[in-house]
Amino acid sequence: MRITADTNVLVRALTGDDARQSARAREELEGAQMVALTLPALCELVWVLSQGYKIPAAEIAEAIRRLMNTATVAANRPAAEAGLAMLEVGGDFADGVIAYEGRRLGTEFFSSFDKKATKLMRQRGEQVRFLS
Repeated sequence: MRITADTNVLVRALTGDDARQSARAREELEGAQMVALTLPALCELVWVLSQGYKIPAAEIAEAIRRLMNTATVAANRPAAEAGLAMLEVGGDFADGVIAYEGRRLGTEFFSSFDKKATKLMRQRGEQVRFLS
């Protein structure tokens, strides 16, 4: 069986916050021949864990890397790593993913009203346009 893991399955498997659903989520992930971790699900996962569960960024990054290093997991690893790189310097995972996808599609600049995001990306050598 090949599955696409919804964010709620990932949250339950990682947090263990609901005994029945967490066990079922782990069973589903461990029993799958392949688990697709989509970029939207990873972006949601980071947001839920950081905002809802108040889990520190370093722990979230470690959990995502553990998931991605599972032999049965398929993911856009370069995009996820771009997101993790932003997360690990205090930025938003989603901003890293968005910038990566933009570059992949042939853009020159990451444009945003988000001062923090553009500053962090500029520090990482990205071409950015801060819109004020």
